[in-house]
Amino acid sequence: MCGIIGYIGNKEKKEVVLDGLRELEYRGYDSAGISILSNDVLSTFKTTGKLINLEVKCKDFKSSGFGVAIGHTRWATHGKATEINAHPHFGEVSSVVHNGIIENFLDIKKQLESREKVFLSQTDTEVIVHLFEENLSICSNHIKAFKKTIDSLIGSYAILLITKSAPDKIFYAKNGSPLLIGSNGDEIYFASSSTPLIGLVDRVCYLEDGDVGYMDISSFDNLKNIQPMSGEKISSQKEGYRYFMEKEIYEQHKILKDTIRGRILDDSINLELPADFIDGINKVSICACGTSYHAGLSAKYLFEREAKIKTDVFIASEFRYAEPIIEKDSLFIVVSQSGETADTLEALKLANKNGLKTLAICNVDSSSIVREAKYYLLTRAGVEKGVASTKAFSSQVMLLWMLGIYMAQHKKTISNEKIKIQVDNISNSLEATKVNSCIHDKLKKLSKRYLHGHGFFFIGRDIFYPLALEGALKLKEISYLHAEGYPGGEMKHGPIALADSELFCVSLMPKHLLYDKIKNNTQELSARDATICIIAQEYNEVADDVVFIDKFDSYMEEFFAMMIVLQILALEIAIRLGNDVDMPRNLAKSVTVE
Repeated sequence: MCGIIGYIGNKEKKEVVLDGLRELEYRGYDSAGISILSNDVLSTFKTTGKLINLEVKCKDFKSSGFGVAIGHTRWATHGKATEINAHPHFGEVSSVVHNGIIENFLDIKKQLESREKVFLSQTDTEVIVHLFEENLSICSNHIKAFKKTIDSLIGSYAILLITKSAPDKIFYAKNGSPLLIGSNGDEIYFASSSTPLIGLVDRVCYLEDGDVGYMDISSFDNLKNIQPMSGEKISSQKEGYRYFMEKEIYEQHKILKDTIRGRILDDSINLELPADFIDGINKVSICACGTSYHAGLSAKYLFEREAKIKTDVFIASEFRYAEPIIEKDSLFIVVSQSGETADTLEALKLANKNGLKTLAICNVDSSSIVREAKYYLLTRAGVEKGVASTKAFSSQVMLLWMLGIYMAQHKKTISNEKIKIQVDNISNSLEATKVNSCIHDKLKKLSKRYLHGHGFFFIGRDIFYPLALEGALKLKEISYLHAEGYPGGEMKHGPIALADSELFCVSLMPKHLLYDKIKNNTQELSARDATICIIAQEYNEVADDVVFIDKFDSYMEEFFAMMIVLQILALEIAIRLGNDVDMPRNLAKSVTVE
């Protein structure tokens, strides 16, 4: 969601900012723009749609010598996705980009309009630049005017502002939305994520909430908590695959090896946590959004079954405002791919404020959630460019599964023999995520039968219920077809009213967990003429279509094998419908606003 880039230096500023925005494209956006201040000229270009449109619009523009520049990819919140609503927003001599939401922007806008300020857009962001310029006319210097502006704002924000009256500076402010500054000694870079800065800077500062100031070419060393920049430039190649999502589905068995690497020793689970980590913990609360929430729901079954520890799972956006009862003997776990999910981050801050032991399950070691949590475990999934998560989900479930066994070991609720069995199941589950080309070909052919009708039911029982939720989410995200996930036993309690010849049902039928129960639930839908596609190890007469997985000895191996099938099914249906699989409409990769 919404990407920010800033630059101070002598390079061609247009290219620097556009290159940075390309690295943020995978996060999702619907418009983009840049502002460049060089040789006392402030130039702004904005377009709707993809970055290629912006590149075309400013293809003849050049800026030589020293200057400053800011750029933005916007995911619409206030106002439609139009060119006038795209960032940057400008006043008479200044330009601003902003991630987040200014909650009191209407009050500020009314005050400014009463003083004859003219607004062009519907956005909350435009108030920032007009308020700054008004404050600049009454304050003794730029930083006082900027701080006075920031003090008037209520909400979340990462802000960069440039102005012709201070042509060598970029003013910045952070509260609730990620923002970092990097330097290589000769240039200054800003970004809302570390990805665009890898390979360009050798030092970086992750700004904290409440940080407000300005940066010029010589002031980087005045920042606090400067760190070395780590990481290598991520290849943006699809490596022969049609989409990044397809590539990421296929590479899951490789990245899961990284997820478990060093964490299985002598037939036991060894995580990077202190020896007394579980001491005093009698219950677990898991908080997440979207796909990560489904991974958390999966963990509930694993934690309670193996570690015998009460586990509650919360949608982060609801947790914050529900006046939750927070018990001191709880372990509070947050799960996030990006580590910047706004609702999850705020829930984590609330848990820390209440003195809970907090643990982050995350993919990005430099993210806000990792830095906020008292403890963290990394999924090690690598950059995921497809907006619809695949390897993020599998690595989260794998790591949470290992955490459940780890807790069971320390609570002595599991025998050494069963630990060894679980460790073997983990290794075998990696093999289950290898894509079988025959299965993929079958799903390509099958997909043409599942393009119409009035919707899909995905059904499963036990831990296969959250997998059904995830399968339905993958399909609706990229195909735009209506899909719902349900526990199989819930059909009789209302949803079966929708069952007819126009309904598709995808049934998850694991041989090693409640097989007869889910078979009966599937039969109920078949008897009402729904088209039934089962995913199973063996044929069942209830099915219209069967997608066979390989033979496995445990339900968790079946879980990961079925996960692959659901991901590819969604992929192939979306491709057949002609959709942009990697960047589905209305969605963002990292949701940094409430």
